[in-house]
Amino acid sequence: MHARLFQLFFVETGQVLFQEAAQQHNLTSPVLLLIPPTASHGFTYSHDATGRIITLSDALVNSLFPNLPALAPMLGAVQCLTRFEAPYSVEAIRELIKDIDKELFDNQPEKRTMLHLGLQRLFLVLFRIWQHDEAMGAVPNTPSLQYYRKFQQRVREVGNTLSLAQLADELAITPVHLNRVCQVVAGKSASQLVQEHVLDEACNYLLHTTYSVSEIAYLLHFEYPNYFAKFFKKHTGLSPTEFREKQVA
Repeated sequence: MHARLFQLFFVETGQVLFQEAAQQHNLTSPVLLLIPPTASHGFTYSHDATGRIITLSDALVNSLFPNLPALAPMLGAVQCLTRFEAPYSVEAIRELIKDIDKELFDNQPEKRTMLHLGLQRLFLVLFRIWQHDEAMGAVPNTPSLQYYRKFQQRVREVGNTLSLAQLADELAITPVHLNRVCQVVAGKSASQLVQEHVLDEACNYLLHTTYSVSEIAYLLHFEYPNYFAKFFKKHTGLSPTEFREKQVA
């Protein structure tokens, strides 16, 4: 987990076992993973895996598209891109990344501007691939889906620090409407989705950090550690300590 870093992993050959929170995904190349700041993750590569990694500060990524909110849903969550079709083939993505690498290690005039333009082009191409994948999922871009995505993004930012009424107010809809949106898109209530996010974050901390249970409770904005322990056991059947020990064993 990297609090202020955005990472791009482009696996060109081989396989990778990608762990996100408590879930694991076996991925076969070619695959491109976009990892936003604070998203806990882990990788195990096959011996023949090759590829490239780009690590950028979140401030730099934000500066690339200050007036393009359409990219926010893609950049706000872990993305796994596996479809590379003309004109955005694997070779095209490889060349874009190679151009960025070359510019980074050269010492040419206006290097910063050229890097900025190269990164903008790369992320816009990835956005087009991601948007195509969204369309292939046959999920229409309805107002409900737009509200849902904004709700997801806000929950990732604030966790359980805001009430559902406050979250709904930020979307300029009522709590009843917010619940209806969540039921239509995800088949779950807004409260369930917030709890799932908090639970995923808890699993991330327990699996990938050495924070104590009390520290994790405060990081997740629980007033007392025992409140966090009760919440976690209610949803997993295990105490936080038991969950951590079971995963390590």
